[in-house]
Amino acid sequence: MNGATAKPIDLTTPAGRKRARKELIWGDHGFLRYRFRNLHKISDEMYRANQPSPEHIAQYASELGIKTIINVRGESPKGYYLLEREACARHGIALVDFQMFSREIPPPETVLAAKHLFDSIAYPALMHCKSGADRAGIMSVLYMHFRQGLSIDKALEQLSFKYLHIRHGKTGVLDFFFETYLARGAAKGLSFTDWVTQGYDHVALKARFLNSRKRKLNVDQLLGRE
Repeated sequence: MNGATAKPIDLTTPAGRKRARKELIWGDHGFLRYRFRNLHKISDEMYRANQPSPEHIAQYASELGIKTIINVRGESPKGYYLLEREACARHGIALVDFQMFSREIPPPETVLAAKHLFDSIAYPALMHCKSGADRAGIMSVLYMHFRQGLSIDKALEQLSFKYLHIRHGKTGVLDFFFETYLARGAAKGLSFTDWVTQGYDHVALKARFLNSRKRKLNVDQLLGRE
């Protein structure tokens, strides 16, 4: 079935539910997350994890008392999302779709929207992306800074291999974003909020990151590194 012409999934039909489960388990690699959830409690009120299945959501509701799930992948017509939305409704959990990207620097308005989000949701809460590493990582940095009051350099621990984030690749653009603030904003005495509010060119920042990465790759090739 061609994805461009596929009919919307109808969870009220056996065929639709079967297709949604298939997309969750195989299309979205849910079989890899059956036991490994990359689940971490990062504060008394917040957890981070990878994409939850309906069964995981049921456990999060009963065992952790989760009241809000922040889906950092954004809304989707795919089965994994439809099953998540249904499970949240069944267990009285508010599902918030707040899209971030693992290989993009967020524009200022997205960062400020995240700040507002953390002040407006019901806790305990859980946020997730697909793997729980990169998009959940940048949101966790923002949460730890805006909500918990950690400095950016300390909150950056949320972007580490402990959570399966790898900075030596395109996802390193997330680290570069915060490091740019530390070098250009904090060094001038600006708070992170002030730096964001004053605005920055997220497109130009990404271009700088890609150029610096390209230079590094060229050096690696010259030295015969893999």
